[in-house]
Amino acid sequence: MKKTDAVLGLYLLLAILFFIIPMPSLLLDVLLALNISVAMIIMFTALFSREALQMSSFPTLLLFTTIFRISLNISSTKLILTSGDPGNVVTTFGEFVGGGNLVVGGIVYIILIIVQFMVINKGSERVSEVTARFTLDAMPGKQMAIDADLNSGAITDQEARDRRQKIQDESSFFGAMDGATKYVKGDATAGLIITVINFAGGLILGMIYQGLPMSEALSKYAILTIGDGLVSQIPSLMISLATGILVTKVSKEADIGDVLVKQLFSIPKVLYMVGAAMIALGIFTTLNHILFVAYGIAFIMTGRMIAGKMEVEEISSETNEEEGAAEEIRRPENVTSLLQVDPIELEFGYGIIPLADVNQGGDLLDRVVMIRRQIALELGCVVPMIRLRDNIQLNPNQYVIKIKGVPVSDGEILFDHYMAMNPGYVEEEITGIPTFEPSFHLPAIWITDSQRERAESLGYTVVDPPSIIATHLTEVVRSHLDELMTRQDIQNLINNVKEANETLVTELVPKLLSVGEIQKVLQNLLREGISIRDLITIFETLADYAPTTRDTDVLTEYARQSLKRAISSKYFPSNETTSVVTLDPKIEQEIMGSVKQTEQGAYLTLDPDRTKGIINSVQEEVAKLENLGKNPIVITSPIVRMYFKKLTTEYFRDLIVISYNEIESNVELQSVGMVTV
Repeated sequence: MKKTDAVLGLYLLLAILFFIIPMPSLLLDVLLALNISVAMIIMFTALFSREALQMSSFPTLLLFTTIFRISLNISSTKLILTSGDPGNVVTTFGEFVGGGNLVVGGIVYIILIIVQFMVINKGSERVSEVTARFTLDAMPGKQMAIDADLNSGAITDQEARDRRQKIQDESSFFGAMDGATKYVKGDATAGLIITVINFAGGLILGMIYQGLPMSEALSKYAILTIGDGLVSQIPSLMISLATGILVTKVSKEADIGDVLVKQLFSIPKVLYMVGAAMIALGIFTTLNHILFVAYGIAFIMTGRMIAGKMEVEEISSETNEEEGAAEEIRRPENVTSLLQVDPIELEFGYGIIPLADVNQGGDLLDRVVMIRRQIALELGCVVPMIRLRDNIQLNPNQYVIKIKGVPVSDGEILFDHYMAMNPGYVEEEITGIPTFEPSFHLPAIWITDSQRERAESLGYTVVDPPSIIATHLTEVVRSHLDELMTRQDIQNLINNVKEANETLVTELVPKLLSVGEIQKVLQNLLREGISIRDLITIFETLADYAPTTRDTDVLTEYARQSLKRAISSKYFPSNETTSVVTLDPKIEQEIMGSVKQTEQGAYLTLDPDRTKGIINSVQEEVAKLENLGKNPIVITSPIVRMYFKKLTTEYFRDLIVISYNEIESNVELQSVGMVTV
């Protein structure tokens, strides 16, 4: 057991025992002095802590100190009523504070009780209640602000987690403080009741059992009762004051002393006005002339000193800024910070800034959050943080999308216009500025806000600038998702699966496959738009076939076949016949005959003229499907699929190549052509 645990347990155990066991007056003096010391420590710690969460254990501490103080109060009551000698501390408080006068001591005690109840307790209770309510109400807004900062790149993932944890801690703390203030109020009430009982019980015991005259009994037990009440209420008052300080604390940048002095004595003209008013009161009224004039002069001199100090600081600040700028120019460039490459960047000209500025009504940050969410749901992959930044070197309405620091796509929008696209069946044209939709390079026109309703009524597809950028960014991220997936991302996915499927992951990694090999399989799937959300099925398949082959391309084909339900639902709508193109068996045999296996993987040694003939045939057959408005889908045998896909990738990036083993049995297909030479 740790020493701190033992001390805490002994502290609570003594509090319970003192309710039952009589206590010697000397021991009571020791514990009362300890109680006063602990109350002072708590009060000053609350005063000088920079924020409330630095005393997150305060609600529990409040309960411990309250029960200990009540136990001491009960022990002192026993000594007052049984022996009339509660010890030096209680007697001294009763005689010294009241000056030996019952009336003065009683009045001081009553005033102390009123201050405790009406001022500190009531205020602390109300502030705690309001703070707890507003803290809980503000939680959603704070969470959204953290998400916005994370997506804009202002903070890292770790900083975001720390901020979210701090919000949770604040809500828990202020919620607990709302209830803990009831302890303080109940403690003060219990102290008042015990005091009344002490006074009445002591008076009766002194007169009946000790045979004291009423005046002597009244003098003796009243002083002891007042001393006991003061010994109890003064620590309670300090704890109540600490509670009030803690729940009203707002500054996190400096000590409370610095904050108060800076805020009260930071405006010289305020001190000038106060000083002049004090001098006027001292001269033109019957108040003490010397005292008020001295105060006035002191305030004016203080204001002048502060004004001089502010002038010096202003000059010093300007000098430091100039020296800092010169030093920045002189010193060698710190290139370490320039080595960081962001996975995804969206740079835009100053004309697009309002779309990303929340204060100007822009919602581009929210759309970026939705992009990450959409791709996670669709493809099962966590998109890296998308950094948004303005670039004055771009045209005002231009934006550029970068992958790993390299521009891969760009676009240009008109901020106060809408983009209208003809879906193909609109006959009537509207006037506008011709352009191309940046995601799919479809012809479109820019129209004004006044033309929007008419364009929509005619059947045009009308989108606003934020939607254009968000759609373009989504397509770019989706097409480059495979190269954005790092080994660390794969490890995170593996850890997620391991929580519920430890046996599977333990068998697969690293016994059968390394993280890098699993990364290549998942990248192959994402490269062709296959979702990896069903990681359990993928890992089960890899665990089945990895003992026989570690060729990631072959393992990818096995994984695709195990995902045939998802592939079929993606490309072949139910209750509908899908038009496709097949591959000539002779071409399949020719492709397989040209496959050469090496340690680095398989590659094709097909004759260039033969390759050109196959590509031309693919182009002709794909054109048939596009003329029908269908997706370009080619069906091949399982063993040929990956090699045919490699052969056509450089020529047809959007070509969908599927093997027969990746199609559900209930899918209806219609061949509209065959790739042949």
